Amino acid sequence: MSGPILQFGTSRFLLAHVALFVSQALERGDAIGGISVVQTTNNPVSHARVSALSRPGGYPVRIRGRERGVAVDKIVVCDAVRAAWVADRDWTAVRRAAIEDVRVIVSNTGDMGYRLDERDSPALLGSDESVPRSYPAKLLALLHSRWHERPADGVSIFPCELVANNGDTLRDIVVGLAVQWSLPEEFVDYVQTRCHWMNSLVDRIVSEPIEPVGAVAEPYALWAIERRAGMVLPCTHESIVLTDDLRSYERLKLFFLNLGHTWLAEQWIAERRSPSETVRDAMSDTRLCAGIETVWQEEVKPVFVSLGLGRQAEDYVADVRERFLNPYLDHRIADIAQNHAEKVKRRVLPLIELADAMGLQGKQPRLHAMLAKHGFL
Repeated sequence: MSGPILQFGTSRFLLAHVALFVSQALERGDAIGGISVVQTTNNPVSHARVSALSRPGGYPVRIRGRERGVAVDKIVVCDAVRAAWVADRDWTAVRRAAIEDVRVIVSNTGDMGYRLDERDSPALLGSDESVPRSYPAKLLALLHSRWHERPADGVSIFPCELVANNGDTLRDIVVGLAVQWSLPEEFVDYVQTRCHWMNSLVDRIVSEPIEPVGAVAEPYALWAIERRAGMVLPCTHESIVLTDDLRSYERLKLFFLNLGHTWLAEQWIAERRSPSETVRDAMSDTRLCAGIETVWQEEVKPVFVSLGLGRQAEDYVADVRERFLNPYLDHRIADIAQNHAEKVKRRVLPLIELADAMGLQGKQPRLHAMLAKHGFL
């Protein structure tokens, strides 16, 4: 038995985010149905996870942290998964579900998920035996099979990868591949107009797995989805926000949470602090905590005030502060500090450019100094 939601990826993030939302919504009758999960990688750990997902009884998600000042430590059982497949082994079932049952496709395929594989070719289309290697080619093959049998019936696609404009980006890759393979114009039109590609932003720290399947996650969770005509949502949930202004949510996360992490990493590197220091440790250091609060309040928040988002910024930074102080989360700054210079460029430079464009030049001395140190000014 499969469900109307096809989920590519068995990462602990998806298990504690989208799949958990659907499970909770199903209890209230607020979801379109269950989830069929597709594992796209081949390794023993992945196979063990799929086997565990295939067993009845669901899997645990442990929610640990602080929420509005109150400690939270509870286990929620997620039972939204109706089928669990390995793409290379169960492609016939995946393809049949995509043709007959699926209304929504969700994915979180990692940093390299949109990369194409030159070994993929149109010869793979319509085959139950040959499985495309890249995720875009898999998606193209499934949509082509559905179009062939149901040419007027598209699906809603929700990429959750941390890529700007992830829905538009994935659509353009799939359309580009279809054109490269000289597929019919009618199919390309189906992909572009009958299928609905949603840009979205996911935000939740999922700190560790529970073996063989499950996860430990913080209480905070957000799935911000750009509203588009014709879209079919997998469910309604208090952590799902439909918005006409996804950019504001992206900026809040980038310039408070991500930039805050990078500011702490900058101090950690400069002061050669303990390799075991965590974000919580740093926030418990009076001087470091005062420093990051100064950056948030004096150098970041004024930009959002100028954008007319002062209240949203105030609420969001309160959540970030609580998340950084999570007593159950050991988020090592050494991990955050990997690829540090590139993160400085991606997380700090856009804020300075935005501030300058709004006439706030010179109002971010600490962040300017960080950029100059790394050669970005």
